Amino acid sequence: MNKETPHSFHIPVLGIGYSIDTPVKVAHLGISSVISLLDDMLMERLREFYSKKFDLPFQAISEKIDDFRAKRITAYLNMMDKIARDKFEELKSTFDQKSSEFSKYIEMLHDSSHVKQKFERLKKDWDKLDVKEWIHENLSLGNIDVNIMTKVDKENYRNHEKLPIEYNDGHAALRGFVNSDLSSSVILSAGMSPRLYNYLETFDEFYPDKDFRLKKKITLKVSDHRSALIQGKYLAKKGLWVSEYRIESGLNCGGHAFPTTGFLLGPVLEEINRNREDLIQQTFTLLKTALKAKNRPCPEEPLDIKITAQGGVGTAEEHQFLTEHYQLDSIGWGTPFLLVPEVVNVDEKTLELLCKAKEEDLFISNISPLGVPFNNLRGNTKDIEKEVYIQHHTPGNPCPKKYAALSNEFGEPTLCTASRKYQKLKIDSLKASGLPEDEFQAEYNKVVDKSCICVGLGTSALLVNHLDTRIEKPGVSVCPGPNMAYFSEVMTLKEMVDHIYGKINVIKRKDRPHMFIKELMIYIDYLKSKLDETAHPWSEKQEEYFTTFRDNLGKGIQYYKELFSTVKLNFQDKKSKLIADLEKFEVQLKNLPVR
Repeated sequence: MNKETPHSFHIPVLGIGYSIDTPVKVAHLGISSVISLLDDMLMERLREFYSKKFDLPFQAISEKIDDFRAKRITAYLNMMDKIARDKFEELKSTFDQKSSEFSKYIEMLHDSSHVKQKFERLKKDWDKLDVKEWIHENLSLGNIDVNIMTKVDKENYRNHEKLPIEYNDGHAALRGFVNSDLSSSVILSAGMSPRLYNYLETFDEFYPDKDFRLKKKITLKVSDHRSALIQGKYLAKKGLWVSEYRIESGLNCGGHAFPTTGFLLGPVLEEINRNREDLIQQTFTLLKTALKAKNRPCPEEPLDIKITAQGGVGTAEEHQFLTEHYQLDSIGWGTPFLLVPEVVNVDEKTLELLCKAKEEDLFISNISPLGVPFNNLRGNTKDIEKEVYIQHHTPGNPCPKKYAALSNEFGEPTLCTASRKYQKLKIDSLKASGLPEDEFQAEYNKVVDKSCICVGLGTSALLVNHLDTRIEKPGVSVCPGPNMAYFSEVMTLKEMVDHIYGKINVIKRKDRPHMFIKELMIYIDYLKSKLDETAHPWSEKQEEYFTTFRDNLGKGIQYYKELFSTVKLNFQDKKSKLIADLEKFEVQLKNLPVR
């Protein structure tokens, strides 16, 4: 029996450690969340912690054994799954108790939920029903999904010998997920990786079984329809079905930012929705051919597919509009959940900074060793720690985990550009280059700006659970989206969910721009910064990039003007201001020094 999905929102991956154990806190309540599979060392520490807390057997998995990374990940995911299922079974047995977890489950559902409505109708006649059977048939766990950043696929060594590709970090993480008991999705982010996508092909779990069900599912995080179609077709040719396309704003999001050339979220969602059936049919045609060629079970109809979105949503009105207008299956609420300690791991100092953060405290930085723009919070303790190293003339971090050790600039094994070893080598080479002082200082600043985020994004989980941080150091990195400026108070899970569904409003400020307007503002500022930092004369390629970027933003503005003028369901009281804001930004765009 197909159960109704309990909620129309999900909790995306939050850093490395912030949501690493979120499933044990929310899955039994029907809420789906995502675990990062980057840090197997952190997972091993937390597996020991939770094994003691829930009286589960624990046997450490040493780095000395073969395939330890994959085995650690499998063990951790199995533990998360067991704890969540045990809590869910316990919840179902408390249906007749006031203020129980069962009551919390039902109360947090949206009022339009069929399960909630059925419960309200039927609870008067419990004595005439098989209550446990009804609960079993209607309540469901939230998904425990996992995230792999395709860029983080470091090669590994043993006894100075390079291991086969399947021991790369991303490959091992995928294998750890496949070998786990979970029946959920792997969310692949940070762009297409042919070698990792090819590895998916080797696992039976990603293919339909004889009943055309998928034990493991694939979710792609994409920025536009073209990317979805290209990647979906690539996998379909291998007989692999993409069960979900997760659209994310390029800049109005948390974590690493992947700016498009001015493609805004609204027009992207419009195109995705308009071409949904074409996407399904093109990929399904290729899927059938591949499955038949591999002599695997082949469905006659396309398998289920979801289209979801995330990036900057902050009000119930925006949430409802996205789900209804673009026919989305779920909306990701990430950044606001950083203020819900009941759900994520945020240490006290970082929590205080997040509550106080205003627009000027939230900025896109270049601190990531991946070389990708990174959302940052001014004053975070990891950046303070980095500055202390610089002041003591020992820039760079000890690099105890090496997950981002991807640079081969100085040979093999590869190094992380935030590591002390890399930065010393790089600075020495700059000194030997004979650069003028001002040019040297500019290049020096770029080198030492890199921060050890693969440690910093996980440390909060250790601090919150009172675990030792002597190896990692206590500095914490955090990567909220721009939306954090409008949330200023610590919340309970119930309050956050009530805000999402419009029962209460936790935003105190009256000047929060609509999420589409905010994203446009960020993109215009981003384009301005790129124009300012690019020396004249521009090359033909640079000129083309800036022109395309500006034109795409202009098309986005026209789309929003038409949208806000014609839409009838939402924004009626804000329509005139929204259009006035768009016209203001349209003038700004026309005044940019681009042909």
